[in-house]
Amino acid sequence: MVLPINRMPSDRKPNQADGESFDWGGFDVPDSDFGDTQITTWAIDRLRRGLGNEKPFFLGVGYYRPHIPLFAPQKYFERFKLTPGKLPPIRKDDLKDIGPAGRKWAIEAVTAGSHATVLKHKQWRAAVEAYLACTTYVDHEIGRLLDALDQSGAAANTWIVLWSDHGWHLGEKEHWGKWTGWERSTRVPLMIVPPKRLANQFAPGGSRSAQPVGLIDLFPTLAEACDLRPPKNLDGQSLLPLLRDPAKATGRVLTTTFDKGNVSHRTTRWRYLRYANGEEELYDLQNDPNEWTNLADDPRLAKVKSRLAKRLAPTGE
Repeated sequence: MVLPINRMPSDRKPNQADGESFDWGGFDVPDSDFGDTQITTWAIDRLRRGLGNEKPFFLGVGYYRPHIPLFAPQKYFERFKLTPGKLPPIRKDDLKDIGPAGRKWAIEAVTAGSHATVLKHKQWRAAVEAYLACTTYVDHEIGRLLDALDQSGAAANTWIVLWSDHGWHLGEKEHWGKWTGWERSTRVPLMIVPPKRLANQFAPGGSRSAQPVGLIDLFPTLAEACDLRPPKNLDGQSLLPLLRDPAKATGRVLTTTFDKGNVSHRTTRWRYLRYANGEEELYDLQNDPNEWTNLADDPRLAKVKSRLAKRLAPTGE
């Protein structure tokens, strides 16, 4: 096999010959040849050996996919032969109402490749399908692990927490990768499942909360779940109240920073970005979930913007 499979030049390292991870494709090999299957098998083996049967335990199982390169066993690509992958919704002039700093963050190939190169080589759908194939592959591995937990002696007394470290643009805002302040980069899946013996103390399985939360909340959440007292100076807060009542309003404003001086604030309705050079963006996520219309200059929303801007630290960081 010759790499890169997608035959695209590297946008990040055009003058280097050490390879490019912004690549995708299927490999006709057993799942067991992939590291994510191997780490699942390792964790399953620990459970089958009685982990958690006699004393509390922590088991961290980290999956690599769907990080680039978007490689997965070929069988997870087969479904796209009859039903092509669906491209994300975009607006062709999406970047016209943001400033130079925002456009630079969108267009530059910092953590992956450029959207222009993907389009030039007609690889957009193939890349999206590879991302979906990798996600389906990891879903399968997580299913294997949960089945093993259900069959173990620890099933009734184990908290399950599933999350991702960052989101990923698939061409939205002409961007590929992470490290932006928009929804596609800052939003991640976060799922928390209480132990079966405590299930009746929390909302039914499958419940969702629309309140903004952060991964910084996991430590105080797990501390409370384990009847431990966390330090008082934490920025995060326990999510157990939301697990009991997902509809409970919190009024929180969550902050994401990306590089020095660039800040993104998120409420249940609004997204406010402030770049290091002072540029601002404001999106109404209730009416514009794709963040296509920058409302930062709308005088009717001056109070909304001002309220969110005040959340910035004195240095703007």
